[in-house]
Amino acid sequence: QVQLQESGPGLVKPSQTLSLTCTVSGGSITADYHYWAWIRQHPGKGLEWMGAIDYSGNTYDIPSLKSRTSISRDTSRNQFTLQLSSVTPEDTAVYYCNILQYWGKGTPVNVSS
Repeated sequence: QVQLQESGPGLVKPSQTLSLTCTVSGGSITADYHYWAWIRQHPGKGLEWMGAIDYSGNTYDIPSLKSRTSISRDTSRNQFTLQLSSVTPEDTAVYYCNILQYWGKGTPVNVSS
């Protein structure tokens, strides 16, 4: 069974770059499992799909975040990462990594000075 674990700073200052890592076990990020995604949930709101990387290393994003997001991977560590630049308090959310029906537990990120 695939397991995912997010890690990263819980607090980031405005204008800084948020960097999160998803460590995958029970499956390889180079296997054809569809898309390894980053999803977030703002307080009291629904889920927002932010972007993904596939088994070949191709990345996918959404227009509203395209200029600020970067998704990459480290195949030797079976990890994929999200970088979100120029964060604002509106980026405060719980961030999840996901593939198919498998989810990490989520890591809360607070953007505050």
